[in-house]
Amino acid sequence: MARKKRKVPGLNASSTADISFILLIFFLVTTSMDTDSGLARRLPPPPEDEQDEAQIDVKERNVLMVKVNAAGQLMCGGDFIEITQLCDKVKEFVKNENNSATMPEKHAKNIPLLGVCAVTDKHVISVQTDRGTSYNVYFQVQNELVRAYNELRDELSKAKFGRVYSALDDEHQAAIREYYPQKISEAEPKNYGGND
Repeated sequence: MARKKRKVPGLNASSTADISFILLIFFLVTTSMDTDSGLARRLPPPPEDEQDEAQIDVKERNVLMVKVNAAGQLMCGGDFIEITQLCDKVKEFVKNENNSATMPEKHAKNIPLLGVCAVTDKHVISVQTDRGTSYNVYFQVQNELVRAYNELRDELSKAKFGRVYSALDDEHQAAIREYYPQKISEAEPKNYGGND
């Protein structure tokens, strides 16, 4: 009797490809990716054809100067303050509750859903840093400025609509933003003390 030759089973390559694909997906899903971090800022529109920066006239009373030196010291409106005081200083400046002549000018503006309001929407917060200012101090200053606007918007939103700003719909948020537009201008860093 002749012996039958046994067939040797072949290697199933399809399962290897499946395993490789599953491992690839696993590593893509579980690997942490570095994400960019930074400040969300909307750039102003480009100047019109014949408009240059010299034509932009901002009254001195409408500008709050915030300067940060290389040592992390903060000057706001001519006074040295702590970073923790910046939010309150900005709120006081932007609100100008007593219509002070040294703070932003108020004018009447008809805002949808709010009616005719006395607003200070011509104000500008100008931030100037030293070339040696640390990123940590810079971000703390920026956070305080944004916090000031957020608090102003929340206060107005609660007073007018009974809810915080983030809980409003788009139309109501647009009205609050028109009342308190966020105007933060960053000047080119200077070298206040020390060498370049």
